[in-house]
Amino acid sequence: MVYLEIRAVTLCLFLLFTGCQNSQGHFNKHVALFIFGDSLFDPGNNNYINTDPSFQANFWPYGESYFNLPSGRFSNGRLISDFIADYAGLPLIPAYLDPHYNEFLYGANFALGELVLYLKPIQNSWYVLDLKTQLQYLSDLEKRYRKDLGDVKAEQLLSNVVYLFSCGCNDYIDLTANNLNNLHYEEYVGVVIGNLTNVFKGIYEKGGRKIGIVSIPPLGTTCNEELNTISSIHNRAFSKKLQQLTQQFEGLMYANYDHSIALSERMKNPSKYGFKVGDSSCCSSGPLRGIYSCGGKRGIREFELCDNPDDYVFFDAPHPSEAASRQFAELFWNGDSKVTSPYNLKALFHNMMSKSLVPFSRDVKQQP
Repeated sequence: MVYLEIRAVTLCLFLLFTGCQNSQGHFNKHVALFIFGDSLFDPGNNNYINTDPSFQANFWPYGESYFNLPSGRFSNGRLISDFIADYAGLPLIPAYLDPHYNEFLYGANFALGELVLYLKPIQNSWYVLDLKTQLQYLSDLEKRYRKDLGDVKAEQLLSNVVYLFSCGCNDYIDLTANNLNNLHYEEYVGVVIGNLTNVFKGIYEKGGRKIGIVSIPPLGTTCNEELNTISSIHNRAFSKKLQQLTQQFEGLMYANYDHSIALSERMKNPSKYGFKVGDSSCCSSGPLRGIYSCGGKRGIREFELCDNPDDYVFFDAPHPSEAASRQFAELFWNGDSKVTSPYNLKALFHNMMSKSLVPFSRDVKQQP
């Protein structure tokens, strides 16, 4: 309970600122999307691991606006990654751990809420999976592709993929929430970025050349300069590391989406972007509905729910509403260099789509 209370305060501060049958020929004709990360991209993988409701969203009112039932997404509807898939001409990418899916024709979503890159400071009966585990999931899927398609087809598939990432926030939130600040910021950031870089290298070795990354937004306000400082250090260091990787690995291309710009603009001027509320969430409790209690399953039963989530930048504290996620995805997909650089996702997909991509029919609502 103490951890939940600390977590609620931290998240409040953040809110205030912040396989393969009949597919032998098919893989030659379309690109795929592999998604890694945390709760910003989690489509419901946390429904299938031994974890706590604090790290899940498989209960009402999550999913109410689009799926009409909880899908496990930390939103009232679709996520940034769901819209990206749609823009790329792909169906919703299924959760890798969902036992109802054994084909991953268009890719897989490995993202898990509470993902960490560095360490697991909280010892509880549940567990949190790190990014290396998600990379192992990809390796397991690669074995299936090789078995079902053969080595040549599998390698072709893995090279014709955009790899999408959202991660790092939980490492820094846990760092401050658990008084682990005896570590120097630069040292801690270096280890986090090092672990993320190792995963990029693993993907490169599998043939991956196109990577999309959501940067870390400022994690606090003037009330928590510690979080602001460390997120700023991370983003500067990570930007330099990405530039170094493109020099080190031939053919590597990336789209680095600056989430802090888009988020802060909508929080400060919500009406400019079609929102009514930018500094409060639709579903939570406490001041500005900044306590992470949406759904009443996370240690605090009482919570408030707004009438129209589309009026809000945030659905809960601190996850964006479906309406906000759509706008963020559009910037990630087609934004200029002010928010997405050195390429946007459209450029990455276009680079591969030019390799004889053919359109196909889809129903983006088929997989909750």
